[in-house]
Amino acid sequence: MIDPRRLRILRAVADHRTVTAAAAALYLTPSAVSQQLAALEQETGHALFTRSSQGLRLTAAGEILLAHTHEVHAQLERAEAELAAYAAGAAGEVTVAAFATGIAEVLAPALARLGREHPGIRVRVRDAEGDESMRLLLDGEADLALTVEYRGAPGADDARLTLIPLYAEPFDAVLPASHALAPHPSVALADLADDDWIGQSPGNPCQDVVVLACEQSGFQPRMAHTSDDFRAVVALAGAGAGVALVPRSALRGTELKETVVRPVTGSGPTRRVFAAVRRGAETHPLLARVLTALTQEAAHLSPHPAHP
Repeated sequence: MIDPRRLRILRAVADHRTVTAAAAALYLTPSAVSQQLAALEQETGHALFTRSSQGLRLTAAGEILLAHTHEVHAQLERAEAELAAYAAGAAGEVTVAAFATGIAEVLAPALARLGREHPGIRVRVRDAEGDESMRLLLDGEADLALTVEYRGAPGADDARLTLIPLYAEPFDAVLPASHALAPHPSVALADLADDDWIGQSPGNPCQDVVVLACEQSGFQPRMAHTSDDFRAVVALAGAGAGVALVPRSALRGTELKETVVRPVTGSGPTRRVFAAVRRGAETHPLLARVLTALTQEAAHLSPHPAHP
């Protein structure tokens, strides 16, 4: 008989690739995690992990058991959701991990809506970029993640998650006012191939979208400067330090001194924003109300023209 409590440890090690990282996520000691894994292997009669240069990797038997683990956890989430629905509780706390612009665009208005319609629901917000917010969600430190699509992000077929699309917005080109293309009404990415670029830190989902768009336009951007604060990115462009691509909503309310903002011609990069919950939890009454508020606020968003 497999002890279902050990399946949580199996999934954490599969997610984090090391016993130490999994132990930290589970608030256990590494020795306790190792002991539980050894016991699980004894229960199943199979080796579940092998060691590689990238850390621990699942064996074929481990992959089979992990697939069942996802189903077990999803069913447990559904059980909790049904019990909560039975209690019809419209009160409680929900932790949401979200990136800064998403907080401003949809989460903050959604909180105001919830305050009017469901005052018993408390939402605790954690500022986190897309990759970090997904880790917080999967580790159980957040109940919902507001994040963006990026290369390597979990897809709709991920057995651990349910994804709810919210909105999409284009990236605009931010150029120094003195740039040769500044007088043009729009710009093509390929025309910026020889410029210095201002980007986000490696691992930031926006950086991934920008680099991928440039690669699709036939060049690798030369990142001369990096900042995860779009105000700093715009300030650097205004100082003539380089060009940048910035999500349109991030430019609203930003001082655009000595810069021009131009739409990108063709199939320019797009930031796709979605909410994510652990699969099976989407019908939990608290989460369902928060998701409804988010989708209602996202529906009010409309594309804004690029700044002149």
